[in-house]
Amino acid sequence: MRLPRRPRLLLPVAIALVALVAFFFLFAGIYTDYLWYDSVQFTAVFTGVLLTQIVLFLVGALLMVGIAGGNMLLAFRMRPMFGPAMFGGGSGADRYRMALDPHRKLIFIVGMAVLALFAGSSIAGQWKTWLEFANGVKSGKKDPMFGLDVSFFMFDYPFIRMALNFLFTAIIISIVLAAITHYLYGGFRLQSPGVHASRAARTHLSVLLGLFVLLKAVAYWVDRYGLVFSDRGKVFGASFTDVNAVLPAKTILAIIALICAVMLFAGVVRPGGMLPGVSFGLLVLSAVLIGSVYPALVEQFQVKPNQQAKERDYIERNIAATRDAYKVDAKNVKVTGYQATTSATEEVLQKEASSIPGLRLLDPTILSPTYQQLQQIKGYYQFPEQLDIDRYKMPDGKIRDTVVSVRDIGLPPEQERNWINSRLVYTHGFGFVAAPGNQVDSVGRPIFDAKDIPPVGELVPQGFEPRVYFGENSPEYSIVGGPKPGPGQGRELDYPDDQQGGSGQKNNTYAGKGGVPIGNFFTKLLYAAKYGETNLLLSSDVNEYSRILYDRKPLDRIGKVAPFLTLDKDPYPAIVNNRIVWIVDGYTTSDSYPYSQRKSLNDLTTDVQTSRLIAGQPQAVPTDVINYMRNSVKATVDAYDGTVTLYAWDEDPVLKTWQSAFGTIIKPKSAIPADLREHLRYPADLFKAQREILTQYHVTNPDAFFGGQDFWKVPEDPATKKSKQPPYYVTMKMPNSPERFSLTTTFVPNGRQNMAAFMAVDAGADPDKATLEILQLPSNTAIQGPPQAQNTFLSNPTVSERLNLLRGTGGATEVIYGNLLTLPFGGGLLYVEPVYVQPKEESAGRFPSLRKVLVLFGDKVGFGDTLDAALKEVFGVAPPTSTENKPPTQNQPPQQQTQLTQAIAEVNRAYEEGQAALKASPPDWVKYGEAQKKLEAALKQLETLGAAVPTTPTPSPTPAASTPPSTPPPSPTATPTSTSG
Repeated sequence: MRLPRRPRLLLPVAIALVALVAFFFLFAGIYTDYLWYDSVQFTAVFTGVLLTQIVLFLVGALLMVGIAGGNMLLAFRMRPMFGPAMFGGGSGADRYRMALDPHRKLIFIVGMAVLALFAGSSIAGQWKTWLEFANGVKSGKKDPMFGLDVSFFMFDYPFIRMALNFLFTAIIISIVLAAITHYLYGGFRLQSPGVHASRAARTHLSVLLGLFVLLKAVAYWVDRYGLVFSDRGKVFGASFTDVNAVLPAKTILAIIALICAVMLFAGVVRPGGMLPGVSFGLLVLSAVLIGSVYPALVEQFQVKPNQQAKERDYIERNIAATRDAYKVDAKNVKVTGYQATTSATEEVLQKEASSIPGLRLLDPTILSPTYQQLQQIKGYYQFPEQLDIDRYKMPDGKIRDTVVSVRDIGLPPEQERNWINSRLVYTHGFGFVAAPGNQVDSVGRPIFDAKDIPPVGELVPQGFEPRVYFGENSPEYSIVGGPKPGPGQGRELDYPDDQQGGSGQKNNTYAGKGGVPIGNFFTKLLYAAKYGETNLLLSSDVNEYSRILYDRKPLDRIGKVAPFLTLDKDPYPAIVNNRIVWIVDGYTTSDSYPYSQRKSLNDLTTDVQTSRLIAGQPQAVPTDVINYMRNSVKATVDAYDGTVTLYAWDEDPVLKTWQSAFGTIIKPKSAIPADLREHLRYPADLFKAQREILTQYHVTNPDAFFGGQDFWKVPEDPATKKSKQPPYYVTMKMPNSPERFSLTTTFVPNGRQNMAAFMAVDAGADPDKATLEILQLPSNTAIQGPPQAQNTFLSNPTVSERLNLLRGTGGATEVIYGNLLTLPFGGGLLYVEPVYVQPKEESAGRFPSLRKVLVLFGDKVGFGDTLDAALKEVFGVAPPTSTENKPPTQNQPPQQQTQLTQAIAEVNRAYEEGQAALKASPPDWVKYGEAQKKLEAALKQLETLGAAVPTTPTPSPTPAASTPPSTPPPSPTATPTSTSG
């Protein structure tokens, strides 16, 4: 029964429409990507990657269709002249042939199209392998086994393996398709006795099998070079068995496979199945005996009974290669024996007094709720869970550790969430927030030197641009810009306007160059398709001046413009040239450095802080396993206009290879502005990877390495006991070195918790000067490791009693332990841990505040309101720089002394009134607010008189808030009180 004419026409029309719509969406995705790359001026990457993928796709598709399809057509053309009956009788193949033959052209075209699609896509996905092969740069280092440049194994060998795998796949598919075609069209029959084949079919299949075996010979020869990646022995890389058994075996097997290929080709002119049978038998037998049995016998009877002696040279190769690949070799690591003292004397404190005042106590891991409560300003702003550490130069020229963050945009109020608010109004964050790491006010809160809206503080420069259109929490996309408005006009919410009774707001119109212009109808249509949003077409607010911002997170932007980099998981903001910029460390990595130990990058960099960082960040390498790593690039993203800039930092052969592939997208190190250079730091993920490698590879003697008795481990985080302790950025002094901004970590022995070593690196140094300095303690040291130090703190009776007082009646107050810093100090090691408190019950004003400091030197514990007070308990005297025993009225006229005394009394009185209001049941929030206003006025009076705010008495524990205030308690503008006194 034939369909009517109209229904028969509907089917191709429907197929054409579906294809047209699919093509449009594909085009919309590609073209909007191009517009994005054009907006950041990285079209060289877009076109370079796209053209490479297209060429590889076409090459892969054509080769696969040419090889597989050509052999299928050849088999069809070689079908027997007299049909299937030439062998006598029919077979089951006849039924299949009769069913398929009328549609053979369509089946062939569709099959080849599917095969081309899969083959082309597979090869196109290997564009990085091709570009590294085509642009590979010599490293100047040779592997110890073959004497080849290391670049051969990193760039050439992966491509050769890829090409061989493709050819193997093509030949196997060709054999299968040719065999099916010969079978269907009578070229051979499966009937008793044995297989009956025509001469043409036998010749065709013999040639294909010969090509397969010939490829196997090539693969055996190439496999010899792959032995540098063997994991057979004690360590990664070629072992004794690989060098003395597998290597000659591979060479012999390559020769045997070549002979077998010749025998299969000989089957073309010599009929019969003897030659193919002999060749396959020889190949299989030799592969089993020479390729498997012989190496196993060598391993079992030569190596295992004498493994330490047999593997010594190969362990030595692994140690040298691993230390070089992770940049922890002798040129970059300095190990010093450290006979740490445990005697806490006054002389020890006097010797190191100069490093006390600048010590950072504020913990960026804990302070996010504090920043949120004190500097959120409005509920639609937010701070990340993990704040960052940077350093800033003060007016006196000193460098100070600073806890920094940006006030990023959050979601609109739930009842106001619609397309206009989400995409056109709540478009950007506002402001940079920073506080010195060694100062708090009288109640333990940070003293911000960049704060509020509009931003104020000594870190805020003239002409500062505070808007954050590109941040870690920016919306998926926003529409910004529009006709130039009058002052304070525009649709984009800028910040709340307190001059309008606290309920007004300032709006803004984006004037930057970021994003893609979306004024014309065609561009709107493309983005409407991209995001599935018709409002982009219908809204009158999207006009000729509008721009669309998307792919706004720093890691997303850098990951797109530099897909060959692996990115550090923790971008951090800095003020550079009056703008907020995000700084991201980019790594070149590889898993093909010969003899170097392979490790999971995730395992190398995971610690207790990892869960706080933004999840789901893009990784630029196809696998998590690496055995080579360099901090080759420093990247920045402008928070206002989204400009991405890449600077070469530690140039290596991998980076130079990508520079050759993409041209001048990476600027030289000399182009880094001075303002930016002041904020560059040694990257945390690289440091974590290096410390994990050094837990084993600080041992350079192969015999000691084999035994493993001297291996270390990174201690667990003492406060949480959940994972490894993170490294810490802190300004400190190494023995016989000046004070500097450093990244530090500790090691403990395997199976024990006492201290094994302390490691630090100058976090502000150039890569060629950044030396990892290790202070290695004797194996019988009495110095406690971080977990032991934490136990010592908690088991100390005095500390335990004071902590119980902090917790209050019924445990209403929660005690939180901050980062446990370990510092070389006076010939020993000093532990310093800040202690925070916050109400246990959830409330609108709940946040941690710094109240106490724990100190340990040797076996002496100090616990005080300030670092100076805690040090005094340990060493018997306060540091010479301490001011806690000096009266604030010193060297003041009598009248001003009286005023100061009265102001101090008013501070204490207001503070006590506030505490009394909090202790009431339920808390009296009205009186608390009045007391806070009095406290703020008294603190301002002290500031006017030019005096430091005195340390207030230790407050009683804050009771749980039964009726929390709708807004957090006001933050008085206090004169800084150093935590060191």
